Amino acid sequence: MIALPAVGELEAIAVAVGREAAAAVRSSADDVTTLDTKSSPTDVVTAADLAVETLIRDRLHAATPGATIIGEEHGDTVGDTELGWVVDPIDGTVNYLHGLPFVSVSIAAAVDGRVVAGVVVDVHRNEVFSAAAGCGSRKDGRPVAVSCPPALDRALVATGYAYDANVRAAQGQVLAGLIGRVADVRGFGSTALHLAWVACGRLDGFYQSHANRWDYAAGALIAEEAGAVVRLPDGPAGMLVAAAPSVAEDLAAAVS
Repeated sequence: MIALPAVGELEAIAVAVGREAAAAVRSSADDVTTLDTKSSPTDVVTAADLAVETLIRDRLHAATPGATIIGEEHGDTVGDTELGWVVDPIDGTVNYLHGLPFVSVSIAAAVDGRVVAGVVVDVHRNEVFSAAAGCGSRKDGRPVAVSCPPALDRALVATGYAYDANVRAAQGQVLAGLIGRVADVRGFGSTALHLAWVACGRLDGFYQSHANRWDYAAGALIAEEAGAVVRLPDGPAGMLVAAAPSVAEDLAAAVS
């Protein structure tokens, strides 16, 4: 039986690999090549998505032999230990394709299915958000904490959208019901970054339906360890909510 690394070690592995992956994404940003689409014509796959996920997988396999790896682009590699990794090489691929500076790398470590460490690296700002279960959250190694808005109508909230046009239309109805009840709503196109920004107080809350596990696995832990109330989706179409405790219940009720 291979001894599993401690959660702090898993965080350190994720940070090191995330930094290298983010550098690779930055280096390819001026020569973006679209290779394919997935669930819809707007759900694109670039050459960098595939190359960076391969890099991440290679580094994680070397650091933690026998671990399972779940990735957005290359599918699942089943290991023979309790440790698994959940990987999104480029969260914000549409932003990346259009030259918008809201792109991240997300890597989460899970033991027996429970996320215990993770990193979200902001590719263009080179900011590193990380956490380990029970050890708090950090930005560039320094502790961060969520905000404390006095009420939902003072909260800056973010959301994200699905690639399917019919799902987006339904998400628009939820947004229409919310936007008059909060200070304002933003949408930057990277679930992982939204969650990291909740963790450090840049955003007071975030919600999104139809999010994928690789988009939120690391960010949800980072937000929770920073003090956010996090509600994970109860299925593929479920609602993800992460918010400062002072507005979490009201936000969840408003978007449910």
